Amino acid sequence: MDELRGPAINNRLSNEEARTTRRAHRFPTFLCHPMFKTLVAAALSAASFAAALAAGPAAAAETHGSWPQKPVRFVVPYPAGGPLDTVARAIGDKLKDSLGQPVIVENRPGAGGNLGADYVARQPADGYTIVMGAVATHAINPTLFARMPYDPIRDFAPITLVADVPNVLVMHPGKAAELNIHNLRDLVEYARKNPGRLDYASGGNGSAGHLSGELFKSLAKVSMVHIPYNGAAPAQLSVLSGQTDLIFDNLASASPNIKAGKLKAFAVTTPARAAALPELPTIAEAGKGLGLESFDISTWFGVFAPANTPREIVERLNREIVAVLKTEDMKARMARIGAQPAPTTPEQFGALVQRELKKYAQIVKASGAKVD
Repeated sequence: MDELRGPAINNRLSNEEARTTRRAHRFPTFLCHPMFKTLVAAALSAASFAAALAAGPAAAAETHGSWPQKPVRFVVPYPAGGPLDTVARAIGDKLKDSLGQPVIVENRPGAGGNLGADYVARQPADGYTIVMGAVATHAINPTLFARMPYDPIRDFAPITLVADVPNVLVMHPGKAAELNIHNLRDLVEYARKNPGRLDYASGGNGSAGHLSGELFKSLAKVSMVHIPYNGAAPAQLSVLSGQTDLIFDNLASASPNIKAGKLKAFAVTTPARAAALPELPTIAEAGKGLGLESFDISTWFGVFAPANTPREIVERLNREIVAVLKTEDMKARMARIGAQPAPTTPEQFGALVQRELKKYAQIVKASGAKVD
C-alpha cells in the first residue's frame, strides 16, 4: 500500500514545486536587488526625519521649559577684580535665586578679551554658557586685530546690554591754568591755534581712551599727539605728574582725583550726563558749534550667549537679568564703579552692537591702530 501511495505523493510534491517555481518567476526580481533595498532604507529614514521635525517644536519647548537643570557658567573675558568681573559676580549672585541653579563666574582673559569671547562662541547653544562681552570684544577688536577667531555678530546671540561706563576728558590743572584753558571750548580753540602742541595719554593703542582721542581730533579738526602707555593706571599717572597734558579716562578711576582737585574735568564722553558727576556737561553739549555735537564714546558691556541659543532661553535670561539690573542694590553697586545700568531687549542690544561695530571700524581705521 505504501509502495502504491509513494509515487502519488511524489507526483503531488513535484506539481507543488512546479507551481511554486512559476509563482517565484512571476515575483519581480528587482525587489531583491541591493540598490532597491538601499533606496527603501533611505526613504524610511527621510520619513522618520520628517516626523521628527514635525514633533520637534513641541519636544524642544518641553526641554527649554525645564531649563536650567544644571549650573550656568558666566565667562568674563578679563581678569578678576575689574569692573566687568565685579558686575558679573553681582548679577550671578542674584540670578542663582531666580534661576534655581548656581551661576559660576569664570575668568578667561587674554588677547583683549578675544580668548574668553571665542571660548563661549564655541560652546553648545544650550544656555549653560554665557559671556560678559564688551565694546572691545564686540565692536573695537574686530577691526583692531588683524585676525579674529570669531564673528561678533554671526557667532553670538545678544541677551541684554548691562551698563554704560562714561569716560571723562581731564587735564592737569596746572597745565590748564598755564595755557589759560578753562573749559572744552578753550581747549579746542588752543589746539586749533597750536597744532601738535598738546598730547594725550591712553592705556594703549586701540584702547577706549585712544579711540576717544582720535574721534575728538577728527570731529573737532585738531591735531594732538597720542602717547600710549601699558595700561590705564600709568596713563592717568602721567597726567597727574604733568608728563602728558590730557587723558580720556574711565570716570570711575578718574573721579576721586577730580573731586580732590588733582585733575581738571571738562566733559564726559557719553550722550547723557553721568550720575556720578551730574554737573559735568557731555562733550556733545559743551562742543556745540565746534563739530562735536555727535560725539559718543562709552565703555559698555553686556551679556551674550552662543549663536542659535533657543529663543525661549534667551528671553528667560533677558527677563531675569533685566530684573536684577533694576534693583536698587544693583544700581548702588554699579554707581560705586561709575557704571550706569542700561538694560535692553535682545533686539535693541543686537542693533547697538551693529551700530558700534560700524562706528569703531571707521575710528580704528582712521587711527591706524592695529594688533597682529
